[in-house]
Amino acid sequence: MIDENRPEKVSIPYDVPTSARAYGWMLGGKDNYEVDRAFLLSTLPAFPECVDIARQNRQFLFRAVRHLTQDLGIRQFLDMGCGLPTDNNVHQVARRFAPDARVVYVDMDPIVLAHGQALLADDATTTVITADMRDQQSVIDHPDVRRLIDFRKPVAVLFLSVGHHLVDADDPRRILRTVIDRAAPGSCIGFSHVVCDDPVRGAEMTAHISSSGIPWQTRTPAEVDALVEGLVPVDPGMVDLVDWQPDPDQPPLAPVHPDLAPYLGATKGSKGIYEYGGILTAPRARS
Repeated sequence: MIDENRPEKVSIPYDVPTSARAYGWMLGGKDNYEVDRAFLLSTLPAFPECVDIARQNRQFLFRAVRHLTQDLGIRQFLDMGCGLPTDNNVHQVARRFAPDARVVYVDMDPIVLAHGQALLADDATTTVITADMRDQQSVIDHPDVRRLIDFRKPVAVLFLSVGHHLVDADDPRRILRTVIDRAAPGSCIGFSHVVCDDPVRGAEMTAHISSSGIPWQTRTPAEVDALVEGLVPVDPGMVDLVDWQPDPDQPPLAPVHPDLAPYLGATKGSKGIYEYGGILTAPRARS
């Protein structure tokens, strides 16, 4: 349950785009504003792959959470930069395979809190908090995290399609390792990041998105691998998400808005920009 008197209730920005709302629009969501739509429609002509990779990441979420619950026995989830609620959210997928799963959603966009409150009002084992994932200590110390997450037991920390929002100055290696280094053995990270094989085009993407006010750093796959160095990827490793344990029978996504439909399938013609990631575990301590 969420205490509506907490100071997390802050004003919603309407005059600048946010990644949560733009991402939600690409998934078929309706909780966005003209500024978000205008941002995406200015971005897609140069980077048409964005619609595909957003949707591929959402499909990866289903497969990753299923693997974490069914195969790795995880029952606790911290979803960093979770975005707006849509179909098959983490708690819904997790409980399909593990009814006792507990989930804390974390996002700094206050509209996510507003919609999360409505969705989770009667759910005692799932909540959403407003926090900056760059400040992992504030997440760990949050009373709702302390109430639902027992760090003495394995936990999955999800950084899905948010790694590119962590620029080098944020020290992303530290951010990614903070929880898993403190949590029980068997804890995991689910991680995905927009990458570009061409550093020049990747820098152009970084400049365009950053100029909108959204923190962004497109990296190469090798640069992403460096961020998670020391962690152990589960099979099939860190890959293009379409190649991570593909399942043609998983639940479909909502249709996209007609304005975005022309960009569907752009990754089939060019694989230069794509979503890259996987599930990683901390190395086992030597006996």
